Amino acid sequence: MIHRNVDAVVIGGGSAGLAAALALRTAGTTVAIVEREPFLGGILLQCIHSGFGLHEFRQDLTGPEYAARFVGPVREAGIEVFLNTTVMEIGEEPTGRSVIALSQNQGVVRFATRAVVLAMGCRERNRGNVAIAGTRPAGVLTAGLAQRLVNIEGCIPGRRVVIVGSGDIGLIMARRLTLVGCDVLAVVEIQPYPSGSARNIVQCLNDYSIPLHLGHVVTRIEGRDRVEAVRIAPLSDGRADAGKERRIECDTVLLSVGLIPENELSRAAGVPIDEGSSGPHVDADLMTGAPGIFACGNVLHVHDLVDYVTEEARRCGERAAAWLSGARKDAMLPVVPGANVRYVVPNACAAGRKNVFYLRALVVKNDALLDVRVGGRQARSQKLSHVQPSEMIRFSLEPDAVPERPAGEEAVVEVSIR
Repeated sequence: MIHRNVDAVVIGGGSAGLAAALALRTAGTTVAIVEREPFLGGILLQCIHSGFGLHEFRQDLTGPEYAARFVGPVREAGIEVFLNTTVMEIGEEPTGRSVIALSQNQGVVRFATRAVVLAMGCRERNRGNVAIAGTRPAGVLTAGLAQRLVNIEGCIPGRRVVIVGSGDIGLIMARRLTLVGCDVLAVVEIQPYPSGSARNIVQCLNDYSIPLHLGHVVTRIEGRDRVEAVRIAPLSDGRADAGKERRIECDTVLLSVGLIPENELSRAAGVPIDEGSSGPHVDADLMTGAPGIFACGNVLHVHDLVDYVTEEARRCGERAAAWLSGARKDAMLPVVPGANVRYVVPNACAAGRKNVFYLRALVVKNDALLDVRVGGRQARSQKLSHVQPSEMIRFSLEPDAVPERPAGEEAVVEVSIR
């Protein structure tokens, strides 16, 4: 067994883990990154399309180019990196935390540390999550797996493709598969509105004349050894209208039906999970309910822009470093989602300093109003031209918006969309 003593262990070497580790190292702490893949960069490495870095670098970068902006500085900073290494357990010790990991090359590695940053990212929902009827033939896979096969492994998963769900990865793969010579026959979305961004609807579907069927479901997948067809039907009063069902012959079905924060390890470590975001419940310092364990990036809540992942992760690393140095904890008020809001992150607001929040709406609405109230008093009002669940909303509160809470007063920060 290999033993390492470090101030902080960052679990995950994607965009969140890299930014958090750099912030920790810049503050003078010793850091180790543990990554289960053979390379740093995470999901960015298979995202060869552009659109990354517009906020962070004011440049239009591909995923690998964006990752390279952080991988180099991580190496130069002398941060110890453990690749091909999977964390099995986060334990609690009298002096802090222990992290037990299995390495393909080094065997068991035990870290003695004072802080842990969760940055494991998210995973895709699969066929079991959406319960599509039919047989279990080859040719049914998630959009993210298809992206890896095409962009990294150089394999084309099929020739005639139907995509279930209009999440951004599925939309991007609709374009990518078209460009490599596949026929993308349809994108089928259960909601009456797209799940992906408006930009991707235009650039990935409309520009290539790929049909988008809103308010439809896949009722059955057909095929014995390989997918042969799918049946789709429109929804009527919440049920598939069998009288309008139609059959689409295809050999591949891609699932793009949403992402879930990867939190099995978090739960095992005793980290409380927020029902709205499906990620850890965190305070304004991005510390979870388990002391010394912080969370950021897609393991905390699913972002729509990697630039915001970096912003959040950098702040997480800075706050974790401050906690390690013994900085006084600010007074905090609970943050709760109000009308038409699915979740708000973080779940607490620090008094007397600037706070940055991210939220997801529950509604599709034009000319909406973001309404933030502290103890019933309006602290922020912002007009929003358009909101929809697929697009994250970022806002901030200035230091004077959140005063110290008077003793005994049950004040909360409520965020609503009206």
